[in-house]
Amino acid sequence: MAILSNPFDLPRGRLLALDAGEARNGLAVCDELGLLASPLATVPRARTRAEDFVRLAQVAARERAVGILVGLPLDSTGQVGTQARRVQRYARFMARELQLPIAFWDESFSTMHAAELLRASGGRTPIDAAAAAVILADFLEARRGTTRE
Repeated sequence: MAILSNPFDLPRGRLLALDAGEARNGLAVCDELGLLASPLATVPRARTRAEDFVRLAQVAARERAVGILVGLPLDSTGQVGTQARRVQRYARFMARELQLPIAFWDESFSTMHAAELLRASGGRTPIDAAAAAVILADFLEARRGTTRE
């Protein structure tokens, strides 16, 4: 499937959010109405991307996801740096394997925000899954504020 140039073109419904890391991927999902983002899991990266994508496809199918939102780690100036290029490359390979539309969303400060939320709540959610939920919640909030003509 394709990587969408505009994340607001992701279909309405359950979205899977991915906080892609080098050692593990954080996953979150939203409800069918796109109102609530919830941490789902932290999945250790497999030996190969192909194995990662099989796992992601299984999670997406189980969660009935209609699209995937991938956190894009822009650098401190808001530009696409080394880490963001790595995530973009990973997502391009993922798009070839998964039959779901994929889009990027700026994940700046998501891990820091997730850590603050976990500290404040005393939560035990894995930080990567919490960061994916922060990314997804930020997107959903922006989508609700976006009107199309």
